[in-house]
Amino acid sequence: MHLTFFGSSLVSSYWNGAATYYRGLIRALHGLGHTVTFCEPDAYDRQKNRDLATDPAYARVIVYTTEAERDALIEQAFAESDWVIKCSGVGVWDAELEEAVAERSGGRAMTAFLDVDAPATLGRIAADPADPFRMHIPRYDQVFTYGGGPPVVQEYERWGARACTPIYNALDPDEHRPTEGVAVEYDILFMGNRLPDREARVEEFFFRAAALCPEHRFLLGGEGWGWKTDMPANVTYLGHVPTGRHNAVNASARLVLNIHRDSMVQNGWSPATRMFEAAGAASCQVTDAWQGIEDFFAPGEEILVAASAEEVAQLVRSVDDERARRIGRAGRARALADHTYTRRARQMDAVLRAAPVEAA
Repeated sequence: MHLTFFGSSLVSSYWNGAATYYRGLIRALHGLGHTVTFCEPDAYDRQKNRDLATDPAYARVIVYTTEAERDALIEQAFAESDWVIKCSGVGVWDAELEEAVAERSGGRAMTAFLDVDAPATLGRIAADPADPFRMHIPRYDQVFTYGGGPPVVQEYERWGARACTPIYNALDPDEHRPTEGVAVEYDILFMGNRLPDREARVEEFFFRAAALCPEHRFLLGGEGWGWKTDMPANVTYLGHVPTGRHNAVNASARLVLNIHRDSMVQNGWSPATRMFEAAGAASCQVTDAWQGIEDFFAPGEEILVAASAEEVAQLVRSVDDERARRIGRAGRARALADHTYTRRARQMDAVLRAAPVEAA
C-alpha cells in the first residue's frame, strides 16, 4: 500500500525525539512492501541540523514551508495514498493537519492518527473542554500510539476512538548494535533533551545521584542542558548527540540510564525509544520505575530498575563490569527476540490490511 505520514521529521533528530521511532518503523514497513511518503515542515532548525545527509531509500521525504504547500500536500496525499497518517507533535499546524485528515475520513483513503506522546495528548484534551482534537478522534479510522498500553487504549476508546493499537518503540538491529574498541570512560550515561515534564525527574535520578557519588563519572547528552549552571562537578555534558554517534556514546559508559517523562510514568507501558536503542548496543540499562516494565524486559536480569536517586547511586557503586556486561547481553537478546521494528511493522501491517472498522 501507499502510506503518507505527516510528522515532525524523518531526516533530523534535532529537537525531535521521535526520529528514531519513525526511521525504524517506516524502514520496516518499506521492507514489508509498502511505499511511504513522509511530509515534514521546515521548522525548529531541523533541516539545518539533519543527521541523515541524504533522504532515506525507504521513504520519499517532502519538506514544506508554507500553508499553501501544506494544503497541496494534503490533497496529494488523499489522491495517491491508501492510508494518510497524521502524527502528533509535528510542531507546526498540528491542529490544522488533524482537522484536515479527520474530515476526509470515509473516502477512498483510510485515515489514522499516530500518537507519539499519548499520555500528554490525553492529558491535554482532558484538561481543555474546548480542545478541537476531542471531536476528531472518532472520525479517524484508526489510532496508533507508540506507548501507553491498556490505560491509553481505554482512554482513547472512552473518547470515541474506533480502534486504538499501541505500536511500541523497538530495536533496529542494523542501526543499534554493540560498538567494539570504545573505551569505557564513564560510570553512567543519560541522553535526553531538557523537557518541562521530565526536568524534575532528571534532577532526581541523574543530577542528585551524581551529587551522592562524586567519586564516579556521569555523562549527559541532549539539547537544553547547557543552560544549567549548577551541574555537579563530576558531570560531563556533551550537548546534542546525533543518532549516528549513539552506539559509540552508549559504549563509553558502564551503565545507561533511562528517565521517562511524568506522564509516561503515570500511564505506564511507555518505554522510551532510548531503551531499545541502548538494548541494541548491549548496554546495561538502569530505568526509573514504572508500571509495565516487566512486559518488555525482566528486572534484575535484562534491565535494572531504580525508584530514587539513592538507588541509582547504589547501582553505580555496586554493579561491576562483569554484571553490567551480563545484563547488557541479556537485554540485547530479549530485544532481538521480541522488540524489533520488523515485529512492530508486522503488527501495524496487520491493522492496515484489515477490514475497515465501522464507527459505533
